[in-house]
Amino acid sequence: MLDAMSDEIVKAMYETLPVEVTVIDADDRVIGWNRHDDRLFYRPETSMGADFRECHPAESLDRVERIVADMKSGARDRAEFWIDLVVDKATGERHKVAIEFRALRDSRGRYLGCMECTTDVERYRRLAGERRLLDEE
Repeated sequence: MLDAMSDEIVKAMYETLPVEVTVIDADDRVIGWNRHDDRLFYRPETSMGADFRECHPAESLDRVERIVADMKSGARDRAEFWIDLVVDKATGERHKVAIEFRALRDSRGRYLGCMECTTDVERYRRLAGERRLLDEE
């Protein structure tokens, strides 16, 4: 139960998640993100409080706006997609990156905002066989 967790534990969990999260509120303002120092999609401090539209590239903005509008209306609760992202400009190395938008709703289903979750899934794509709990790395 989340109520039993201290703010310190919740913050530590949020920063430790193996996924980048950016959160916007019901008024489309960026209200937080995690993993500031090692993000695939860097968020400058000036993004805090900004309209999310200022944080997305023009070529995808119309689609992001449609996703958020659908979430506000209740037509959808999530949208997921994946891209090949250059992770090393020197070598041109690309990784598969999964991106998911999820609506945040209260217990009555009222829209509170949205979170964008980004995960570099390249290492998972390369897994083979099994590695069991406590097997050596």
